[in-house]
Parts: sequence; C-alpha cells; structure tokens
Amino acid sequence: MRKMEFKMERPGLLEAGRKITVTEGLLPSNYYYVIDPALAMSANIPFRNRLKSREGRVTDVIENDRGFYVTAEFDEPDPDRNK
Repeated sequence: MRKMEFKMERPGLLEAGRKITVTEGLLPSNYYYVIDPALAMSANIPFRNRLKSREGRVTDVIENDRGFYVTAEFDEPDPDRNK
C-alpha cells in the first residue's frame, strides 16, 4: 500500500475511513494531487513517483501547529519502499 500526505486548510472536511478520489495536476517537473472536490492537496511529486491509482482511503487526519494533514492509502506499491 502506498501512503501519501495531503494538506487540508479547514477542519472537518475529511475523516478516517472515507473513500476518496484524487485529480492529478501537472507542473513542469512534478505532479501534484488534489482530493476531490478540492478538499486537500499533496506536495509536489517527482515524475518517477507518479500516482497510478485515482481512488484511495483516508487513514488519518491530524492537526499540528502548521495546520491539518490527511494521510491516505492507495492500492499500489510504495515507490520509496525500495530505498
């Protein structure tokens, strides 16, 4: 399973266990992902680590001094696992 972290700006938009879909965005040298409908956004992801799945499940939502962070799991291998 591949885990990814997303930044959420407001509390209460997502909860653990919820199924999600993501939309892929393209930058000149990276991809980024948004949980639909614009609930949270990932960091920039290098081309070699492109997310293949478009559906996943929220595993955790945490709040820290920088804001709200959502962890989601996708049914595909983790590209960083072999490092």
